[in-house]
Amino acid sequence: MATTSGENDVLAGGAGPARRPNVVVVLLDDVGFGAAGTFGGPIDTPALDALAAEGLRYNRFHTTAICSPTRASLLTGRDPHVTGVGTVLNSANAHPGYRGVLRPETATVATTLRRAGYGTAAFGKWHLAPPWESTQAGPFDRWPTGQGFDRFYGFLGGETDQYDPTLYEGTTPVSRPDVPDYHLTEDLVDRAIEWVRLRAALTPDRPFFLYLAPGATHAPLQVPARWSEKYRGRCRRGWDALREETLERQKRLGVVPENTRLTPRPEEIPAWDDLGDAEKAVAERLMEVYAGFLEHTDVQIGRLVRALKDDGLFDDTLFLYVVGDNGSSAEGGVPGSLDYMGALQGLPESVESRLARLDEIGGPSTYPQYPAGWAWALTAPFKWVKQVASHLGGTRNPLVVTWPAGIADRGGLRGQFSHVNDIAPTILEAAGLAAPAEVDGVTQLPMDGVSLAYTFADPDAPERHTTQYFEVYGHRSIYRDGWMASAHHGGTPWSVGRPGPDRPFEDDVWELYDLERDFSQAEDLAAAEPGRLRRMRALFESEAARAGILPLRDARVARTRMPNLARGRKRFTYRPGAVGIPESNAPRVLGRSWSLRAVVHAGPAAPYGVIATMGGRAAGWALYLDGAGRPAFVYRTFALASLTLTAADGLGPGRHTIEVDFRHDGGVAAGGEAALVVDGVTAGRDRIGVTPPALFSIDETFDVGRTSGSPVGDYPAAYPFTGGVLERVDITLGERG
Repeated sequence: MATTSGENDVLAGGAGPARRPNVVVVLLDDVGFGAAGTFGGPIDTPALDALAAEGLRYNRFHTTAICSPTRASLLTGRDPHVTGVGTVLNSANAHPGYRGVLRPETATVATTLRRAGYGTAAFGKWHLAPPWESTQAGPFDRWPTGQGFDRFYGFLGGETDQYDPTLYEGTTPVSRPDVPDYHLTEDLVDRAIEWVRLRAALTPDRPFFLYLAPGATHAPLQVPARWSEKYRGRCRRGWDALREETLERQKRLGVVPENTRLTPRPEEIPAWDDLGDAEKAVAERLMEVYAGFLEHTDVQIGRLVRALKDDGLFDDTLFLYVVGDNGSSAEGGVPGSLDYMGALQGLPESVESRLARLDEIGGPSTYPQYPAGWAWALTAPFKWVKQVASHLGGTRNPLVVTWPAGIADRGGLRGQFSHVNDIAPTILEAAGLAAPAEVDGVTQLPMDGVSLAYTFADPDAPERHTTQYFEVYGHRSIYRDGWMASAHHGGTPWSVGRPGPDRPFEDDVWELYDLERDFSQAEDLAAAEPGRLRRMRALFESEAARAGILPLRDARVARTRMPNLARGRKRFTYRPGAVGIPESNAPRVLGRSWSLRAVVHAGPAAPYGVIATMGGRAAGWALYLDGAGRPAFVYRTFALASLTLTAADGLGPGRHTIEVDFRHDGGVAAGGEAALVVDGVTAGRDRIGVTPPALFSIDETFDVGRTSGSPVGDYPAAYPFTGGVLERVDITLGERG
């Protein structure tokens, strides 16, 4: 794969740069093939438009259909299961290929580039560190700074609040900047530009590798209202019409062939015309917010491009813009949601409650996701969505590549089959570097991807990535020389927490498509080509064996115990500084009774701040002192229920004990009674009617002494304990209900 610099110049299609190029990889989140205007979608993407006009569009580029595996594959050049990250980290299990831990035999491209003299930085979403290694106890091997990046600023989990994110600088939890109108994507791009300019000032002769993964447009769909207002009324005709309009634009732009057909709507998704007026109003507003969120994100990427151009760095930069780590997300379910994490667990809001808060959608008081119908519409013209690796709606994403010093074509289209595991080999070839045979004494596995450099100068070059398997949650497919065999494994992408019984793989129906003549998987040829289908199925089995995932397992139901810092413990003691602990590895308070006892020493002035908290604005609990020094306890279950207990008086100087006693009713999602006790005297007692059945969030954390993400209660971001000493917090768990 690697070449000398002179050979690389020829492969790149022009006179190459005098030194190794800078590299920028942008990876958006949860964006379907038919979303961005550059590829025929309804949402304006001006930065992507400009980059496509200066470089190349790829219309047969693929991801893995879900986030963590795509990121592992992109950064290592290997198939996801080969890296050990064959499923999203919150579904990781002990089976080979699904452990959620990057293998040392699959070192990242950042490691290789750093050893070759590159400065390296990652900004944004990581989602490749297992939860039990995501605390201040470490180890930090699977954090970005342990995987080849000199600098990291971003978040570790699968999603985060855009207004009050859970952030890390290197390996240290940090609070977001205290600035007006804060938004995470803007912050990440600011930091990226700052880092590039600092490097240019201090080490101008060294190239850089910048990996920018903003986490947008993953839920929560949060963007300032001026961005979503632009799309008012644009979605009124609904998702069925939107797909038809998108296909027409795609044909006009040439990003799909003229004979491309729309695939039918899954029966699990209702027709737009079958919705009631209230349902349509909520759905329309959610889509407007998503559209504004995507355009806002793209405009921030445009600021990075402008900075590179202003500083004279762009021409010498290989810029790869991957528009989505998978297809659009249908995890908001059929109706969509104001707080979709509850809906995922079987706790949806009523349409009346959603309608009453229509104007809040996109702001900090909601944690929304749009309806599954919009997700399907935005994968036009393909079948299905994120998570469904059997069909192109889950795996086909746009890619735009620019490199003025290395790519002569401007505005070209490339139709060779390509995959996210091709990104790392492409970067190495552009840099004239070989994939290392050994890293830190560990023999490396060969890369599965193929460099895209062969396509840079020749739009008609025969494709070199001729075989590729896909598998997520048992949905699976295999590509070979223009043909694809697909097997959907049942269930819907919005019922991850409730997948139902484990369906036998032999019950799955295989389909067969000739993608050379049928761009969108519209015509199943399984009955007409049984022999070919048998060969394709055998090829999948062979590839699955190579990747180490036989016998097949559905990660939605094939759960096994993974390491956990809290397992088996009923008593916990925390001191200040215990922050950023993933909920999954903190005391398990859901589905049981529990108690908390804090010891604080108040100073002469009224103390205030967080004592302990778990979760965030959408769902969670917090014990804190308000601005008057009064102890308060808040518990929130999405948009469904909440309680707040506040003591009548503030704490006077001296030592105090503050206790919370939560008595759970027993049963899944059951309610409970909370009591707040100050110095042995009950200061308040109240009931909450429902509690989360499984989790408050997948991104917020357990913190002592401050909040590291969004606040559960009505207090400022961070809100560190001030005006005294927080001595300790003890938590005791009762038996599971």
